[in-house]
Amino acid sequence: MSGLLALTLLRAVPGAAEPQASEWSTRLISAAQQQIGVTTIYDGAYQSLAYPGGDIARDRGVCTDVVIRALRDAHGIDLQQVVHRDMKRAFGQYPKIWGLKRPDRNIDHRRVPNLRRFFARHGAELPPPTPDSRFLPGDLVTWTLGPGLPHIGIVSDRLVPGTTRPLIIHNVGAGARIEDFLLRYPMTGHYRVEGKL
Repeated sequence: MSGLLALTLLRAVPGAAEPQASEWSTRLISAAQQQIGVTTIYDGAYQSLAYPGGDIARDRGVCTDVVIRALRDAHGIDLQQVVHRDMKRAFGQYPKIWGLKRPDRNIDHRRVPNLRRFFARHGAELPPPTPDSRFLPGDLVTWTLGPGLPHIGIVSDRLVPGTTRPLIIHNVGAGARIEDFLLRYPMTGHYRVEGKL
């Protein structure tokens, strides 16, 4: 469905108001959408990265890479650097899932549990999400896809036609895409990073 057709359908549905996006979130969403059709491969392999500003090839990545690239491209926020610095200061406050004894700037920012802790430590965490939570464009949401399978995505400024439910920009296994995902799996976190990083 074309964006114009989707917009027409949204306007035709009573009560389905388009969400209002700030300039900050509009830039974040645009940077995330620009990954669609570019990042086409799901690849979570460990790689040594340059620091700061390190990235794997843009044709591949995982869910966290969508967020990392969008924040970096839209606002110059380098999650690799800021997460690494915070983990050096407070390593004991971060999850101990991987058996590491010290921060690893190649991978720490690419792990959803670390991002959740980082956002919470910087005042970006909102109350636990429910289907009735108010999700604003540019918000970040986390899910569990199953045991040991955390996931993260960006709330878009577009709604699922005929609903008030936002589409999500993410990479859940087939590259970056925008789709109806919000209620597909149990939500575990809701974050609003504008003005916090």
